[in-house]
Amino acid sequence: MATERYNPRASEPRWQKAWDEARLFETATDAPGEKYYVLEMFPYPSGRIHMGHVRNYAMGDVVARYRRAKGFNVLHPMGWDAFGMPAENAAMQNKVHPRDWTYENIATMRGQLKSMGLSLDWSREFATCDVEYYHRQQMLFLDFLEKGLAYRRKSKVNWDPVDQTVLANEQVIDGKGWRSGAEVEQRELTQWFFKITDFADDLLTALDALPGWPDKVRLMQRNWIGKSEGLSFEFGLVGAPEGFDRLPVFTTRADTMFGPTFAAVAADHPLAKTLAASDPKVAAFVEECRRIGTSQEEIDTAEKLGLDTGIKVTHPADPNWQLPLFIANFVLMDYGTGAIIGCPAHDQRDLDFARKYGLPVIDVFVPADTGETVTDTAFVPPKTQEVRYIRWAGAPDTLQTCQEAMDKSLAQFERDGWGRRETNFRLRDWGISRQRYWGCPIPVLHCEACGVVPEARENLPVKLPDDIDFDKPGNPLDRHPTWRQATCPRCGGAALRETDTMDTFVDSSWYFARFTAPHAEEPTDPQAANAWLPVDQYIGGIEHAILHLLYSRFFIRGMRACGHLDLSEPFRGLFTQGMVVHETYRLGREWVPPAEVRIDEAEGKRTATRIADNAALEIGAIEKMSKSKKNVVDPSDIIASYGADTARWFMLSDSPPDRDVIWTEAGVEGAHRFVQRLWRLVSETAPKLGSSDGAAGGETADALRRAAHQAAAGVSDDIERLAFNKAVARIYELVNALSGPLGALSTDGPAADRAAAREALTILVRLIAPMMPHLAEECWQVLGEDGLAAAAAWPKADDALLRQDSVTLPIQINGKKRGDLTVSVTASQSEVEAAVLALDVVQAVLAGATPKRVVVVPGRIVNVVV
Repeated sequence: MATERYNPRASEPRWQKAWDEARLFETATDAPGEKYYVLEMFPYPSGRIHMGHVRNYAMGDVVARYRRAKGFNVLHPMGWDAFGMPAENAAMQNKVHPRDWTYENIATMRGQLKSMGLSLDWSREFATCDVEYYHRQQMLFLDFLEKGLAYRRKSKVNWDPVDQTVLANEQVIDGKGWRSGAEVEQRELTQWFFKITDFADDLLTALDALPGWPDKVRLMQRNWIGKSEGLSFEFGLVGAPEGFDRLPVFTTRADTMFGPTFAAVAADHPLAKTLAASDPKVAAFVEECRRIGTSQEEIDTAEKLGLDTGIKVTHPADPNWQLPLFIANFVLMDYGTGAIIGCPAHDQRDLDFARKYGLPVIDVFVPADTGETVTDTAFVPPKTQEVRYIRWAGAPDTLQTCQEAMDKSLAQFERDGWGRRETNFRLRDWGISRQRYWGCPIPVLHCEACGVVPEARENLPVKLPDDIDFDKPGNPLDRHPTWRQATCPRCGGAALRETDTMDTFVDSSWYFARFTAPHAEEPTDPQAANAWLPVDQYIGGIEHAILHLLYSRFFIRGMRACGHLDLSEPFRGLFTQGMVVHETYRLGREWVPPAEVRIDEAEGKRTATRIADNAALEIGAIEKMSKSKKNVVDPSDIIASYGADTARWFMLSDSPPDRDVIWTEAGVEGAHRFVQRLWRLVSETAPKLGSSDGAAGGETADALRRAAHQAAAGVSDDIERLAFNKAVARIYELVNALSGPLGALSTDGPAADRAAAREALTILVRLIAPMMPHLAEECWQVLGEDGLAAAAAWPKADDALLRQDSVTLPIQINGKKRGDLTVSVTASQSEVEAAVLALDVVQAVLAGATPKRVVVVPGRIVNVVV
């Protein structure tokens, strides 16, 4: 009688309920087993999960379930990164409170995630907009303030004059506000900062102690921190306003100090501000510079503009060597001293500027081989490249590397007394002020008598008011009739609350620590935090490789300084997964969702039509799933049609996890066919099985056990390395290896064969359990095994069954494969050569001749050259 098809719609909810009732995934810190903390970057509650979520959380779930099966005490929590602008946008557009919009989305997405069958400890769930969470964040802020890690100062920001708010660099598009379209201005506002620069050197050097991080992420962080050694010196000033006698400068290229042709300061440099106060022309230029965004990319790509101040600077090595001083739009006040030397021959930005304003170009060094001087492209060789120095104080007309010349220059300039060696960092302190409602309030007060005063700890939390309106642009907290009114905890007088709220990156910079004790009165329970942290395996997108990870590393250091935990890094292992991409479909200028498209293939050509009206569609590029291109597949639709296990299996199997996965209907259907095939294999074999203690021996039994144990060893290694697609491939191979012998199995066959079949199938089910947990439970039940598959121990491979007695070598003749040869793994090279030359196919080609040579690559391949 044919086995019924596996029905995920009936099976999956049943097993999810069974796991919940058993409280299988709730974690106790004092439970037995070595601790293992696996965490995926928590989601923003935008409304619905997407396929990127499915991939991310499926990977983390495999790790969590695998480690739990290996006997670890696993922490695998879930929460919501819930503050931010999208909720305020929804409030304005839909006339709904940001809180209501956020929690409704959380409820929807929680249901979707639960339908995936994730082994999450939902008892630890929180959202960063929960008062209980941001109360503890305010505690941390006060601790950081007391330790000098939080402070307030004026800062240049992107200001949207229509929305009346500060914009992040990412929200400035082509110089305009992303929502209002208004020309963005640079303004100076008093902002709150975290002093991340206090840890710059430690954050940099500690990267070497993170071997579990991808090299590319560590490199990105190194570049962002940007440690550079260079020369600190002062230009003299001629014709400058009173009070400006010297101009401090820092340069990373001390070896080019004999090639500058101009100097420049930033538009917000104190000298530029002083000139602007009395010169309308300078004031107008400074204002023009303010229209450029504050991001490095915008500054680098903007047209290089400058204004000659008429002031001259004198070179420190020669007071008679004078250079013009410009105000330039590409000089940043927050790097170095806000002033630069311009050496056009060896900096493309400086060269573009010099050509624009007719300034000289002086070659300091030239290529060692050609000696060509600079024309339209600056000569900027790597520091290790040997070049010929033609203008250098040490020894002109010498060959040496740039690094050697820089080291000698620094030593000479220090010796001569007009400069000193200095280390600078690109990293800047973290500005956390945001002029918006939906964020964590900064717990400080402004008192006319006492100044800026931290709120008393016993008065926390500073709660967001519920009665808020978004009828006008700007921060609603500024115009709330009563919320700002407060009492100064220092003098008891009237005070006003700070209306800036915290950058949402703050919320996500310590949530992983809160998960270790989510109900503690203090931000952490230090004992629990020290026990669980650092996170053993952190999984998320490469887009968070810099800021989120860097801020989290800073927060750990700050929390350690304040006594909340005792460790130096938040994440021991880091994995960045690829994106989920899909074809795009278009009818004219209209994008069409995949769910509305039918794909046909005939004679090797694929065509797309819209299902509703058979309109022919253009098949476009494969791109990241996005709402704008409508190439989005709703996970709920896939789970409803095929089941969660099919979606999980496809996401894990299609490509290496660090690369993009192309979502195709054919791929999903293939994954679903395998689900059904595996179910048939287990359910049809189960009635034929004997007990697991059958007599040993027999070729079939040995083959079944060897295949299963080798697969167990391989899948274990693959999951340890997060090579999920390779683990999937091994499971496919195991099913192929088992199908023939199990199909021939009979109830009256040898007991050893039936016992080996049971052993092989129980191993197979436990191997698929982290990836397809619902199917595994159904198979575990039909096999008659005790308990839940999710609670079963991971199979331990028998070393004796992993040893191979023989190996099959591909045989090539003149580089083309002509056959295979199976030999003993202990066969010597001469024995292999003799066996190869005895093959009929080789004999036929040789026709009695002697080969030129026989190349044997042990255990890999043999090539006969004739």
